[in-house]
Amino acid sequence: MTGRATVLRRLARWCLAPLPAPPVALRRGPMRPGSFRSRLRSTRLTSQLGTALGVAFGVCFVTGLLSHLIQHPPGWFWWPSRPVGLYRVTQGLHVATGLASVPLLGAKLWSVYPRLFSWPPARSMAHAAERAGTGVLVAATLFLLVSGLLNISRWYAPMPFFFTAGHYWVAWLAVGGLLVHIGVQLPAVRAALTRPVREPRQDGLSRRTLLGGVAAASGLITLTTVGQTVRPLTGLAVLAPRHPGTGPQGLPVNRTADGAGVRAAALDPAYRLRVTGPDRSVSLDLAALDGLPQYTADLPIACVEGWSATARWTGVRLGDVAALVGADPRRSTAIVESLQVGGRYRACTVPPEHVRDPLTLVALRVGGEPLHLDHGYPARLIAPNRPGVLQTKWISQITVRESR
Repeated sequence: MTGRATVLRRLARWCLAPLPAPPVALRRGPMRPGSFRSRLRSTRLTSQLGTALGVAFGVCFVTGLLSHLIQHPPGWFWWPSRPVGLYRVTQGLHVATGLASVPLLGAKLWSVYPRLFSWPPARSMAHAAERAGTGVLVAATLFLLVSGLLNISRWYAPMPFFFTAGHYWVAWLAVGGLLVHIGVQLPAVRAALTRPVREPRQDGLSRRTLLGGVAAASGLITLTTVGQTVRPLTGLAVLAPRHPGTGPQGLPVNRTADGAGVRAAALDPAYRLRVTGPDRSVSLDLAALDGLPQYTADLPIACVEGWSATARWTGVRLGDVAALVGADPRRSTAIVESLQVGGRYRACTVPPEHVRDPLTLVALRVGGEPLHLDHGYPARLIAPNRPGVLQTKWISQITVRESR
């Protein structure tokens, strides 16, 4: 233990030892003294902006993590079928806080911008590591906001990676960097927020005015976009990428039948829904599906991009379909597959809590009309409290597995 302690002490001294000062001749441009003249910048302003941004980022991270776990559930994860609109709330909150963070992050970066050019650039190895960690945090946060904006705009060309995976892993990188940053800066933040300071005006602009402007910008962005989730505010959603009532049968469409390459198969008169269970298999045409007991449910389509829309769906309960092949709906899992040949979400797994829920339907109609082709004709899955990407359209096969 003595030898290890000695090594750790030497390592600590090495990390904290002052580095040689760079040549003064390199201190040019923004590194010169007095390059940044605004007196609004202060530890207090940065702390207030950082606190607001930290809260918004925390909400965004938790709701985003929840969405990822629902779409890619590990064995230990459980997600209920009720309340039916819980996912539309959590994902709407995720997108809303992400958008509201844009002006917060811009103001926060402005407030600390001069520190990027502090002199000397690194006082010690520990200081250099701290600055590198801050750089990673800033880069990860910018990546999350930019990629999130591209996703809700459905513009994937600038992203040469699968958005969900990239967004998920960089979020962990950002939250790790944020926790380290908070640990390093907490004493300074606490002192700045608890010590009253009267800060001078700069060209008639005060710190409170600046903070009010940032808050107003975040509020305005939220007000003009959240209508894609909160229906009473739809009329104000002038900046929202999607409007809930736009599309065939009053519902938006992300992936059309032509885009999925299923038009011919979906309109084929020989269409059959194959259902395989523990005891037997059945093949059902549209007439057979229509002949089964029909039920109606008012359920939302809630998209990972933040928009959601409620519709009245009619069809066969998935639990009844499971019972047709000898499965007990109370303890059955269903694998629902689409007519799509490929795609990450051409199939989904429906856990027992959703299979046995009477609101989970193999939907044949919406709003009293047969499904539009782009909404999943001839049959689609609609289940409570699930992301839209898991509400499989153009169903071709259902495999029911009964757990012991």
